[in-house]
Amino acid sequence: MKETVDTLRVLLVDDDREFARLVAEFLDAEGGFAVEMRYDGGSGVTTAVAGDFDVIVLDVGLPGLNGFEVLKRVRRQVDTPVIMLTARGDDVDRIVGLEIGADDYVAKPCNLRELVARIRAILRRSRTPPAVDPDGSARVIGDLRIEVGSQTVYLDGTLVPLTGAEYLVLDALTDSAGRVVEKDSIACHALGRRIMPYDRSVDAHIANLRKKLGLLRDGRQRIKTIRGRGYLYVTTA
Repeated sequence: MKETVDTLRVLLVDDDREFARLVAEFLDAEGGFAVEMRYDGGSGVTTAVAGDFDVIVLDVGLPGLNGFEVLKRVRRQVDTPVIMLTARGDDVDRIVGLEIGADDYVAKPCNLRELVARIRAILRRSRTPPAVDPDGSARVIGDLRIEVGSQTVYLDGTLVPLTGAEYLVLDALTDSAGRVVEKDSIACHALGRRIMPYDRSVDAHIANLRKKLGLLRDGRQRIKTIRGRGYLYVTTA
């Protein structure tokens, strides 16, 4: 494929060269993506940090430097959206990946059309210009301040680093603070897709937010689980 200034760039890191080739060909033919491939964790980290990629597709089961360690090192330097490729049925890998900064995951052996759909959903989300309040105001809820225009979050005046997915989960909750937001609505807003059976993506992002934001000053959990429905961001009033 001839690359243009508008071509979306994907970094694929997977040690299975034949699988990587098939994925790259499909992403090119069906998605119009320019795919760069790396087959080990070390070169994956170097390329991810040095290159200007729109999304990274990263296999968990890399030999040596595995996908989790690659993700940790990448996240220290860039916030490029990451989709993890995990073993089918391995919930532990999925949850761990999301907890350390992945935006989404696809189980292997994967449906390549599903992978293209996930990539497009993440790109739509990450490339959509943030809403800007006409008066320049921020969303303030107690000790939490969200600068919607720049998509930055402050807790007691200190910047809280969030992944793109984490920010959008928090955005969905705080936009309806004090009210229950269904998990499906959160997933559509943050991941660009609906929740699937046994899908723990939203739960993992919520767990990350709880760790990063901590409790309210009065000791209450700031993001409350409403069993069977979704989550609620607790107001301090």
